[in-house]
Amino acid sequence: MRIVINTARWIVGLLFIFSGIIKVNDPVGTSIKMQEYFEVFSTDIAGFFHVFVPYSLTFAVFLSVLEVALGFAVLINYHMRLTTRILLIIIVFFTFLTFYSAYFNKVTDCGCFGDAIKLTPWESFSKDVVLIILIGILFFHWKKFKSPLNFKTGTVIVATVFAINTFLAIYAIDHLPFVDFRAYKIGANLPKSMEPSEKLRYQYIMTKDGKEHKFDQYPSEGGYEYKDMILLNPEASPKITDYNIWNDEGDFTQKSFEGVKLIIITYDVKKSDVKSFETINKLIAGLENSVVDPVVFTATGSETFEKFRHEVQLGVPYYFADATVLKTIIRSNPGLVLLDNGVVKGKWHYNDVPEAEDVLKLTK
Repeated sequence: MRIVINTARWIVGLLFIFSGIIKVNDPVGTSIKMQEYFEVFSTDIAGFFHVFVPYSLTFAVFLSVLEVALGFAVLINYHMRLTTRILLIIIVFFTFLTFYSAYFNKVTDCGCFGDAIKLTPWESFSKDVVLIILIGILFFHWKKFKSPLNFKTGTVIVATVFAINTFLAIYAIDHLPFVDFRAYKIGANLPKSMEPSEKLRYQYIMTKDGKEHKFDQYPSEGGYEYKDMILLNPEASPKITDYNIWNDEGDFTQKSFEGVKLIIITYDVKKSDVKSFETINKLIAGLENSVVDPVVFTATGSETFEKFRHEVQLGVPYYFADATVLKTIIRSNPGLVLLDNGVVKGKWHYNDVPEAEDVLKLTK
């Protein structure tokens, strides 16, 4: 039994640390996922959940950091009575979230491991069920854990872990994630990422005379009734499926890959950092008559954006895109992305606007 308990402790501790660190790396991404949950709950359960939406980033930082601290607490057997109770409350809450997402198909990615590891809703729920069992073992046997450290030393360690990860989370918010796991990371070839890595293969499930039949090709023979279609090689699917850029004149998606473009992304001008446009405008002026073509991508309506761009004197062409896509491209509002024939060469937070010379170096 002792082996089972210790195994459960190590699995729970390491998994919470890993999950928390992934979220600390990208708290803005975690907050976006929490907003989805709050908005779904405000519609389906109770309207008061909408009150939490503006505080999504605060919740994201706190829960992410708490996960890491609890993971360390478990590994050093720190105050296991309290630690196991907090763990149980958290995992029961997350199990409810993942079950709700899976059963009602509301939030298709729980964000348990950020963008590093994608899980389907039912995979997320299954993971949480396993964790409930493991944490339950710790909860009912907490008296068997004796820490090699005294209470004061353990408190210092857990508090230090909490403080360090809080600093890292805030730094990632004020700059960009330390590691970019998304399809728009530096070095990514966007046109290629929008194509399958190999030909997609499907299995067609049909019924005829009450019997089920499976085909690798859609049957040309009559009498079959379509039931389902299964993708046999999902790993070959395009990494990017929702990148679409347009303006009032038409589609701009393919043209956005032509030449070298400095893309100023501001998905919501009402929440954008206005002061940063002074520095961005200086950068644009420094790139004049160069190979770099500055453009703006926004999810804000044309009337509102026209008013805004005159206020900040942003004299460059602008195009529209889905807000979720823009938030996925860069965790900054505004943010800068350098595209060279569709390849991401650089990304900058509005707190780290580069000099024109630094941008031009990336185009050589």
